[in-house]
Amino acid sequence: IAAGPLCFNLNPFTTSKTLTRQESQVSAMEIDAPKPTNSDQIVPKFSINVLQLLKSAQMQHGLRHGDYTRYRFLHLILYTAERAWSHAMEKRQLPNGPNARQRIYLIGRLRKAVKWATLFSQLCAVKADSRTSLEAEAYESYMKGSLLFEQDQNWDVALKNFKSARAVYEELGKYGDLDNQVLCRERVEELEPSIRYCLHKIGQSNLQASELLQIGDVEGPALDLFKAKLEAVMAEARSQQAASMTEFLWLGHRFPISNAKTRVAILKAQELEKDIHGPLADSIQADKRLVIFDKIFSAYHEARGFIRTDLATTGSAESVKDDLNGLDKAVSAVLGERTIERNLLLVKVAKSKLGKRHDDKNEKVTKPEELVRLYDLLLQNTSDLSDLVSSGRDKKPEEVSFAEGCSCKSLAFRAQRCFYVAKSYSVAGMRAEAYALYCRARNLADDALKKFQMLDSDNKTMIKELEDLCHECRSNSCIEHALGIMEEKKTQENLSEKVSNISLTGTERLEKVLLEKLEVYESAVGDSNVKCTPRITGFPPSFQAISRNPIVLDLAYNVIEFPHIENRMKKDRKAKSGFMSRIFG
Repeated sequence: IAAGPLCFNLNPFTTSKTLTRQESQVSAMEIDAPKPTNSDQIVPKFSINVLQLLKSAQMQHGLRHGDYTRYRFLHLILYTAERAWSHAMEKRQLPNGPNARQRIYLIGRLRKAVKWATLFSQLCAVKADSRTSLEAEAYESYMKGSLLFEQDQNWDVALKNFKSARAVYEELGKYGDLDNQVLCRERVEELEPSIRYCLHKIGQSNLQASELLQIGDVEGPALDLFKAKLEAVMAEARSQQAASMTEFLWLGHRFPISNAKTRVAILKAQELEKDIHGPLADSIQADKRLVIFDKIFSAYHEARGFIRTDLATTGSAESVKDDLNGLDKAVSAVLGERTIERNLLLVKVAKSKLGKRHDDKNEKVTKPEELVRLYDLLLQNTSDLSDLVSSGRDKKPEEVSFAEGCSCKSLAFRAQRCFYVAKSYSVAGMRAEAYALYCRARNLADDALKKFQMLDSDNKTMIKELEDLCHECRSNSCIEHALGIMEEKKTQENLSEKVSNISLTGTERLEKVLLEKLEVYESAVGDSNVKCTPRITGFPPSFQAISRNPIVLDLAYNVIEFPHIENRMKKDRKAKSGFMSRIFG
């Protein structure tokens, strides 16, 4: 196996007498041609536990029972096909996609993968059992379909190969152990998008671009080529739509877009926003919506990068710089809004798990502290967005109104944060602190509710949440007040009960210890086969009543009249002496 620049030719079956002439020609092909190595190129270094890898492979593939034929035969062909396929996928995953030369190399690697998969299928037909042979045929069909899929040609043949592989895996998924059935069903699901895309290219399907994107949500290594192809198709469609997109609208203002790459990035983000703001947004699972948000962030960051590059290369034209600065501010503000929406989605997910017990799925239960952290992020996001919109010399009325909305949201987030801080104190049993924080959260919620009701914009959802928060704060504060009183009373009762039960002699023991029954021949340790506490002596020792000195209370002190002794006190001469006496002594 080649690692880095190390390459060699592999001809494992040219001397085999069991192969036909066609099999010998296929097996004699060259896997890797030696390539000149550039001394200045940084070659990645790999770490392989050679002995451990060899022993594991030998024990798993025949040498445990001395079967050297099994060890040197079919697995090598299969791994060689996988090696060629993985090399092609590596080229497919380049940041900007493979260029023309790299794509030619990619297709060449897929051709080699097909040849090795064909050889593997032929050898399994001769040397393996029926199930292995059938699975090898499915693998060969999948590789052939992948090659045609990448070549953008013979879609009907590619469809035939994908359907053949799917049929085999569907049948294999009905038999065998449970793990094998699960793997086969997963491969069937991975093949389905490629089959539907082939039908779309042939014209036998009425799929739209948005439906193709939904198909691409399925995960799996068999979908790498499909996703790359789908992304290329969507990029081409966006480039065509971007030609007609000349402005970016934000807060009623239009900002011109001159760079085509910026248009494509913004258009990609706007297409993704339709999924989270559309009528079917609530039906999308939370984890998938979070993935869409990540893609939106990536698209807007890419657009900002193009805008910053244009600003750096723009000359002294002030009008162009003003347009680019305004566009950058607008894109950054939209990015901030989407960030707040994403964090609100995280809050919604966390609230749904708050107070739940662990179920069979072992889902993580949300603690109030986690919601406090999320609301801290929302407060920071709202502050940054407000500062961004308020920046600049000339503040437009739309921007002033937007900043007021941010201020109201910040107040609402503060009320929510205070509420969950109170919950954390309540969980810790600190009733007084929880009661005070619930009252504080209620006051903040009332203030935020009044401000939202004064705004002209539609804030029904936020108003409803604040009204619910006021009711929850009131009910929880009453509960904390009652619990605090009950716990204080219970503490006093427990203390009184414990004091009343104090005994100097201690509780009576049912069993005597060794020191109390020395005249009796009985073991104090107990049976050696049974675990029990040795009864040598009582510990800690019990209290014993002892006599003490009498207590003398001096009650006559307060009624004794003591004699006056002022006549015995020295008189203060300085107080009676005048000014002249102080001078002359």
